[in-house]
Amino acid sequence: MKKPKSSAPSEAPQRAGLAAARAEHARLQAEIAAHDQSYYAEDAPTVSDAEYDALRRRYEALEAQFPDLVTPDSLTQKVGVAPSEKFAKVRHKVPMLSLGNVFSDAEVEDFVARVRRFLGLPAEAPLAITAEPKIDGLSCSLRFEDGALVQAATRGDGFEGEDVTANVRTIGEIPHHLKDKPPAIFEVRGEVYMTHADFAALNRRQAEAGKPVFANPRNAAAGSLRQLDPAITAQRPLHFFAYAWGEASALPADTQMGMVRAFKHYGLPVNPLMVLCHSAEDLLAHYRAIEEQRATLGYDIDGVVYKVDSLALQNRLGFVSRSPRWATAHKFPAEKATTILHDIEIQVGRTGALTPVARLEPITVGGVVVSNATLHNEDEIARKDIRIGDTVIIQRAGDVIPQVLGPVLEKRPAHSHPYKFPEICPVCGSAAIREIDEKTGVADVVRRCTGSLICPAQAVEKLKHFASRLAFDIEGLGDKQIEQFYHDGLIMTPPDIFTLEARDKRSLKKLKDREGYGETSVRNLFAAIDARRNVPLNRFIYALGIRHIGETNARRLARHFGSFDALREVARHAELGSEARSEIENIEGLGGVVAEALADFFGEKHNETVLDALLKEVTPQPMEAVASASPVAGKTVVFTGALEQMTRDEAKAQAERLGAKVAGSVSKKTDLVVAGPGAGSKLAKAEEYGIETISEADWLKLIGEG
Repeated sequence: MKKPKSSAPSEAPQRAGLAAARAEHARLQAEIAAHDQSYYAEDAPTVSDAEYDALRRRYEALEAQFPDLVTPDSLTQKVGVAPSEKFAKVRHKVPMLSLGNVFSDAEVEDFVARVRRFLGLPAEAPLAITAEPKIDGLSCSLRFEDGALVQAATRGDGFEGEDVTANVRTIGEIPHHLKDKPPAIFEVRGEVYMTHADFAALNRRQAEAGKPVFANPRNAAAGSLRQLDPAITAQRPLHFFAYAWGEASALPADTQMGMVRAFKHYGLPVNPLMVLCHSAEDLLAHYRAIEEQRATLGYDIDGVVYKVDSLALQNRLGFVSRSPRWATAHKFPAEKATTILHDIEIQVGRTGALTPVARLEPITVGGVVVSNATLHNEDEIARKDIRIGDTVIIQRAGDVIPQVLGPVLEKRPAHSHPYKFPEICPVCGSAAIREIDEKTGVADVVRRCTGSLICPAQAVEKLKHFASRLAFDIEGLGDKQIEQFYHDGLIMTPPDIFTLEARDKRSLKKLKDREGYGETSVRNLFAAIDARRNVPLNRFIYALGIRHIGETNARRLARHFGSFDALREVARHAELGSEARSEIENIEGLGGVVAEALADFFGEKHNETVLDALLKEVTPQPMEAVASASPVAGKTVVFTGALEQMTRDEAKAQAERLGAKVAGSVSKKTDLVVAGPGAGSKLAKAEEYGIETISEADWLKLIGEG
């Protein structure tokens, strides 16, 4: 993935105790959420892959040391980018999730060890894992019915992508009909890419025609596939490698390697460098062999992907948030260069965070010209002693803005001065402060503007978030329109969006008379707004922009509470030590940080006023039930004691796949307790509350596995 990032974190968790770790964990979570918003929703990444990956490792290291910090709203939750409004949308029957990353030999060895631990496999038990090049292209899904290609879609946000069927049909390597007898429904997934030679030739043609050239083969491939005119795509030399699948009426093999061989048999192109390995040593040996061949492959790769070969084991391993437990990507090292830091510009985000951005002398790194980089926060600037005028070392690991590693001190100008971070918001003039954690006394690493209700930067950014593709997804109400409407006083809060048409009818100055508008465009905008008056509950929650409530947390809350009224009622009373607070914290993966954020949001009178107005215009709809036919769908389940036929993690993952809510402790709202040998206080509490308790064997019978 090419994503967003943050402060240069150390790899090993500091031994500073849970309180300090919680503060750092919350800070990282908020910072990553801001980076994800920049990359996914705004198509404007502000940091490099390398830095994002470093943040993610730090975040995961903290959670590994302090399991109480684990929440679903982590760096691993986000997937891809939202589909463009230019294309029809395709809902993926099976989500197109992305991979976790590793960067060292030790992490590869740990990946293999984790798989064994989860499955309960001893060291001597055989475990086959495939290894294949990680193609640096654009993910694409091909749907075949009775062997015929009927639909093609980009990954989008993992749940919904863009319909690019007409464009894909122009790619010569992709068959319109599969050979032999494939499954009746067969959704094949892979990567669309462009070779180095074809990329160079395309850029020559672009330059000769006076058109913009592409930065790299991946951008060229993505831009070519996402043309509105398939005739343009047909002129672009695109290629495809198949390596995965989604919905399938049947599977032609029971292993990853067997599936890829079936792809080839059906006439799909597959990568010839995929091999079967049987140990971490084998994986690392193939990684090094691929790395040595990288420059001669003729197409871009950015690592090697490892996947557990057995599909039965893949099914047992399941997924963690955005990533499968049974696969990971071993990334290649980043590239570096030096350039001059001309200025530091402060940007204000929707949460009031002041983010310093480096303005650089443009420099080419790995074939890509870069001129901006995030500097993260004032502590990072001070720690690295980065000054305006410095020659700085930058690093990139993808086609995004790079990471500033630090200054080249011997080239520092003689009269330079340490950078002083502003204590006043550059947008509204309010004080900008670093919040102090009441429990730890530690200052937040992010400085925030205190003018939440008067700061235009925050108000506008919150409105952009509300209307964004992953939230209300209002077509025709993009960033520029929101900025314009806000500054003209037409849309100041979310409810104003839904009263815009009624107010326009009463106004003497109609929207259709504004520059850039007409009767048709205004009619389409009002229709798009009306179409979003009934949105899924998870999107509604996410759109509110509550701190620490990302897409995954919004889904978890929507599934648990079922309605916004139920969530609101509990959150209103979620003060410390309350039963309501315990209910939120007891949702699998949610902890004190999320519970506190909800209590703070719903405890703010201004927010409640805006919500009341919004709910007069909008009706949140229940989420689609997950595995609704399952006998445990919608039930709250607690596992306790030793499980003998599966690991605890495997049992939890299995229950969630079947639509159950897995809780960490027993409460009056628990529906079922699965108790193994050695069950203690949880079993006693279940008996006290009269909650149904069953054995592991009974559980397997209940879900049809026994």
